[in-house]
Amino acid sequence: MPHNPGRVLVIVPAWNEEANVGITVREILAVDDGYDVVVIDDGSSDRTAQVARDAGAAVLILPFNLGVGGAMKTGYTYAQRHGYERAIQVDADGQHNPENIAEVLRGLDEADISIGARFADVGDYSAKGPRRWAMLFLAGVVSRVTKTKLTDVTSGFRAANGRAISQYVRYYPAEYLGDTIDSLVAAAHAGLRVTQVPVAMRPRMSGRPSQGPIGSTVYLFRSLFALGLSLARGARAVNA
Repeated sequence: MPHNPGRVLVIVPAWNEEANVGITVREILAVDDGYDVVVIDDGSSDRTAQVARDAGAAVLILPFNLGVGGAMKTGYTYAQRHGYERAIQVDADGQHNPENIAEVLRGLDEADISIGARFADVGDYSAKGPRRWAMLFLAGVVSRVTKTKLTDVTSGFRAANGRAISQYVRYYPAEYLGDTIDSLVAAAHAGLRVTQVPVAMRPRMSGRPSQGPIGSTVYLFRSLFALGLSLARGARAVNA
Protein backbone atom coordinates (compact mmCIF):
# COMPACT_ATOMS: atom_id res chain seq x y z
CA MET A 1 0.00 0.00 0.00
CA PRO A 2 1.35 3.47 -0.81
CA HIS A 3 2.47 5.46 2.21
CA ASN A 4 2.77 9.21 2.50
CA PRO A 5 4.47 10.14 5.79
CA GLY A 6 4.69 13.87 6.29
CA ARG A 7 2.45 14.70 3.35
CA VAL A 8 -1.01 16.21 3.71
CA LEU A 9 -4.05 15.17 1.71
CA VAL A 10 -6.35 18.07 0.88
CA ILE A 11 -9.84 16.73 0.19
CA VAL A 12 -12.02 18.97 -1.98
CA PRO A 13 -15.68 17.92 -2.27
CA ALA A 14 -17.19 19.46 -5.38
CA TRP A 15 -20.60 19.46 -7.02
CA ASN A 16 -20.98 21.44 -10.25
CA GLU A 17 -18.01 23.68 -9.41
CA GLU A 18 -16.30 23.93 -12.79
CA ALA A 19 -16.06 27.72 -12.43
CA ASN A 20 -14.22 27.51 -9.09
CA VAL A 21 -12.50 24.17 -8.59
CA GLY A 22 -9.56 24.78 -10.93
CA ILE A 23 -8.60 28.01 -9.18
CA THR A 24 -8.97 26.35 -5.78
CA VAL A 25 -6.76 23.40 -6.72
CA ARG A 26 -4.03 25.63 -8.17
CA GLU A 27 -4.05 27.84 -5.08
CA ILE A 28 -3.65 24.84 -2.78
CA LEU A 29 -0.79 23.35 -4.77
CA ALA A 30 0.96 26.73 -4.93
CA VAL A 31 0.93 27.16 -1.15
CA ASP A 32 2.99 24.09 -0.20
CA ASP A 33 4.55 21.31 -2.25
CA GLY A 34 3.79 18.92 0.60
CA TYR A 35 0.08 19.06 -0.17
CA ASP A 36 -1.63 16.49 -2.38
CA VAL A 37 -5.13 17.31 -3.63
CA VAL A 38 -7.97 14.90 -4.31
CA VAL A 39 -11.21 16.30 -5.67
CA ILE A 40 -14.34 14.26 -5.02
CA ASP A 41 -16.67 15.00 -7.94
CA ASP A 42 -20.02 14.44 -6.26
CA GLY A 43 -22.10 13.49 -9.28
CA SER A 44 -21.55 16.76 -11.14
CA SER A 45 -23.30 17.39 -14.46
CA ASP A 46 -20.69 19.91 -15.61
CA ARG A 47 -16.93 19.74 -16.26
CA THR A 48 -15.87 19.76 -12.60
CA ALA A 49 -13.84 16.55 -12.88
CA GLN A 50 -11.93 17.56 -16.01
CA VAL A 51 -11.19 21.08 -14.75
CA ALA A 52 -9.89 19.66 -11.44
CA ARG A 53 -7.73 17.10 -13.22
CA ASP A 54 -6.30 19.74 -15.55
CA ALA A 55 -5.39 21.84 -12.50
CA GLY A 56 -3.30 19.02 -11.03
CA ALA A 57 -5.64 17.18 -8.66
CA ALA A 58 -6.38 13.50 -8.40
CA VAL A 59 -10.10 13.05 -9.06
CA LEU A 60 -12.60 10.53 -7.74
CA ILE A 61 -15.96 10.59 -9.52
CA LEU A 62 -19.12 9.53 -7.69
CA PRO A 63 -21.85 8.20 -10.02
CA PHE A 64 -24.53 10.42 -8.47
CA ASN A 65 -24.79 13.21 -5.91
CA LEU A 66 -24.32 11.89 -2.35
CA GLY A 67 -23.88 15.22 -0.57
CA VAL A 68 -20.86 16.48 1.35
CA GLY A 69 -20.99 13.64 3.87
CA GLY A 70 -20.75 10.92 1.24
CA ALA A 71 -18.07 12.80 -0.66
CA MET A 72 -15.96 13.33 2.47
CA LYS A 73 -16.22 9.70 3.56
CA THR A 74 -14.92 8.80 0.10
CA GLY A 75 -12.06 11.26 0.58
CA TYR A 76 -11.12 9.95 4.02
CA THR A 77 -11.22 6.37 2.75
CA TYR A 78 -8.80 7.43 0.01
CA ALA A 79 -6.58 9.04 2.65
CA GLN A 80 -6.49 5.90 4.77
CA ARG A 81 -5.83 3.56 1.85
CA HIS A 82 -2.95 5.75 0.65
CA GLY A 83 -1.34 6.06 4.06
CA TYR A 84 -1.89 9.76 4.80
CA GLU A 85 -1.53 10.68 8.46
CA ARG A 86 -3.16 14.11 8.07
CA ALA A 87 -6.03 15.25 5.87
CA ILE A 88 -7.97 18.49 5.59
CA GLN A 89 -11.20 19.50 3.88
CA VAL A 90 -11.14 22.58 1.66
CA ASP A 91 -14.33 23.55 -0.14
CA ALA A 92 -14.20 24.03 -3.89
CA ASP A 93 -15.95 27.41 -3.92
CA GLY A 94 -12.93 29.40 -2.72
CA GLN A 95 -14.26 30.45 0.69
CA HIS A 96 -11.55 28.49 2.50
CA ASN A 97 -8.24 30.28 2.01
CA PRO A 98 -5.44 27.77 1.25
CA GLU A 99 -3.04 30.13 3.03
CA ASN A 100 -4.79 29.10 6.28
CA ILE A 101 -4.32 25.35 5.79
CA ALA A 102 -1.06 25.32 7.77
CA GLU A 103 -2.73 27.15 10.68
CA VAL A 104 -5.59 24.68 10.84
CA LEU A 105 -3.16 21.76 10.61
CA ARG A 106 -1.20 23.12 13.59
CA GLY A 107 -4.27 22.46 15.70
CA LEU A 108 -3.51 18.76 15.28
CA ASP A 109 -0.50 19.24 17.55
CA GLU A 110 -2.95 19.21 20.46
CA ALA A 111 -6.04 17.49 19.12
CA ASP A 112 -7.31 14.87 16.69
CA ILE A 113 -9.63 17.26 14.84
CA SER A 114 -8.91 20.93 14.16
CA ILE A 115 -11.65 23.28 12.96
CA GLY A 116 -11.03 26.49 11.03
CA ALA A 117 -13.52 28.68 12.89
CA ARG A 118 -15.28 31.68 11.37
CA PHE A 119 -16.53 33.18 14.64
CA ALA A 120 -13.29 33.52 16.60
CA ASP A 121 -12.40 37.22 16.30
CA VAL A 122 -10.71 36.91 12.90
CA GLY A 123 -12.16 38.23 9.64
CA ASP A 124 -15.57 39.77 9.06
CA TYR A 125 -17.74 36.72 8.37
CA SER A 126 -21.22 37.19 9.82
CA ALA A 127 -24.57 35.45 9.93
CA LYS A 128 -27.82 37.04 11.01
CA GLY A 129 -31.27 36.08 12.20
CA PRO A 130 -32.30 32.43 12.60
CA ARG A 131 -29.12 31.18 10.97
CA ARG A 132 -26.98 32.99 13.55
CA TRP A 133 -29.20 31.79 16.41
CA ALA A 134 -28.85 28.22 15.22
CA MET A 135 -25.06 28.49 14.93
CA LEU A 136 -24.77 29.89 18.47
CA PHE A 137 -27.00 27.21 19.95
CA LEU A 138 -25.26 24.41 18.08
CA ALA A 139 -21.85 25.68 19.17
CA GLY A 140 -22.96 25.78 22.80
CA VAL A 141 -24.31 22.25 22.84
CA VAL A 142 -21.46 20.67 20.88
CA SER A 143 -18.94 22.53 23.08
CA ARG A 144 -20.40 20.72 26.08
CA VAL A 145 -20.27 17.37 24.29
CA THR A 146 -16.63 17.83 23.23
CA LYS A 147 -15.64 19.57 26.49
CA THR A 148 -14.00 22.30 24.40
CA LYS A 149 -15.19 25.83 23.71
CA LEU A 150 -16.14 25.94 20.04
CA THR A 151 -17.67 28.86 18.16
CA ASP A 152 -18.22 27.36 14.71
CA VAL A 153 -19.28 23.72 14.63
CA THR A 154 -20.72 23.92 11.10
CA SER A 155 -17.44 24.92 9.47
CA GLY A 156 -16.28 22.44 6.86
CA PHE A 157 -12.71 23.76 6.99
CA ARG A 158 -11.30 21.09 9.29
CA ALA A 159 -8.29 18.84 9.60
CA ALA A 160 -7.97 15.28 10.88
CA ASN A 161 -5.06 13.19 12.10
CA GLY A 162 -4.71 9.43 11.69
CA ARG A 163 -7.08 8.61 14.56
CA ALA A 164 -9.76 10.92 13.21
CA ILE A 165 -9.32 9.62 9.66
CA SER A 166 -9.93 6.08 10.92
CA GLN A 167 -13.02 7.24 12.84
CA TYR A 168 -14.39 9.01 9.78
CA VAL A 169 -13.89 5.92 7.63
CA ARG A 170 -15.85 3.90 10.21
CA TYR A 171 -18.63 6.46 10.56
CA TYR A 172 -19.19 9.63 8.58
CA PRO A 173 -22.84 10.65 8.30
CA ALA A 174 -24.35 11.79 5.02
CA GLU A 175 -27.52 13.49 6.29
CA TYR A 176 -28.12 17.25 6.43
CA LEU A 177 -25.33 18.83 8.57
CA GLY A 178 -24.21 15.32 9.47
CA ASP A 179 -20.80 16.01 7.96
CA THR A 180 -20.27 18.79 10.51
CA ILE A 181 -22.40 18.38 13.65
CA ASP A 182 -22.96 14.63 13.73
CA SER A 183 -19.36 13.85 12.80
CA LEU A 184 -18.12 15.97 15.72
CA VAL A 185 -20.53 14.40 18.21
CA ALA A 186 -19.59 10.90 17.04
CA ALA A 187 -15.89 11.76 17.25
CA ALA A 188 -16.32 13.04 20.81
CA HIS A 189 -18.13 9.84 21.82
CA ALA A 190 -15.20 7.90 20.32
CA GLY A 191 -12.78 9.78 22.59
CA LEU A 192 -11.25 12.08 19.98
CA ARG A 193 -10.10 15.56 20.99
CA VAL A 194 -11.35 18.63 19.13
CA THR A 195 -9.92 22.13 18.91
CA GLN A 196 -10.46 25.19 16.75
CA VAL A 197 -8.24 27.73 15.04
CA PRO A 198 -9.52 31.20 14.07
CA VAL A 199 -9.56 31.85 10.32
CA ALA A 200 -11.09 34.42 7.98
CA MET A 201 -13.41 33.20 5.26
CA ARG A 202 -13.44 34.63 1.74
CA PRO A 203 -16.45 35.36 -0.48
CA ARG A 204 -17.51 32.55 -2.81
CA MET A 205 -15.64 32.99 -6.11
CA SER A 206 -18.53 32.20 -8.45
CA GLY A 207 -22.16 31.26 -8.04
CA ARG A 208 -24.43 32.19 -5.16
CA PRO A 209 -25.17 30.20 -1.99
CA SER A 210 -28.70 29.89 -0.63
CA GLN A 211 -29.65 32.87 1.51
CA GLY A 212 -32.65 34.90 2.61
CA PRO A 213 -34.98 34.89 5.63
CA ILE A 214 -36.95 31.84 4.56
CA GLY A 215 -33.79 29.82 3.94
CA SER A 216 -32.37 30.95 7.29
CA THR A 217 -35.51 29.88 9.15
CA VAL A 218 -35.45 26.48 7.45
CA TYR A 219 -31.77 26.22 8.40
CA LEU A 220 -32.66 26.86 12.05
CA PHE A 221 -35.19 24.05 12.30
CA ARG A 222 -33.21 21.58 10.20
CA SER A 223 -30.04 22.20 12.22
CA LEU A 224 -31.86 21.69 15.52
CA PHE A 225 -33.29 18.43 14.20
CA ALA A 226 -29.83 17.36 13.02
CA LEU A 227 -28.35 18.08 16.43
CA GLY A 228 -31.04 16.12 18.25
CA LEU A 229 -30.55 13.17 15.92
CA SER A 230 -26.78 13.21 16.35
CA LEU A 231 -26.99 13.37 20.14
CA ALA A 232 -29.49 10.52 20.22
CA ARG A 233 -27.43 8.15 18.12
CA GLY A 234 -23.85 9.34 18.54
CA ALA A 235 -22.78 6.83 21.18
CA ARG A 236 -24.45 3.92 19.41
CA ALA A 237 -23.03 4.82 15.99
CA VAL A 238 -19.37 4.70 16.96
CA ASN A 239 -19.78 1.34 18.67
CA ALA A 240 -21.75 -0.27 15.84
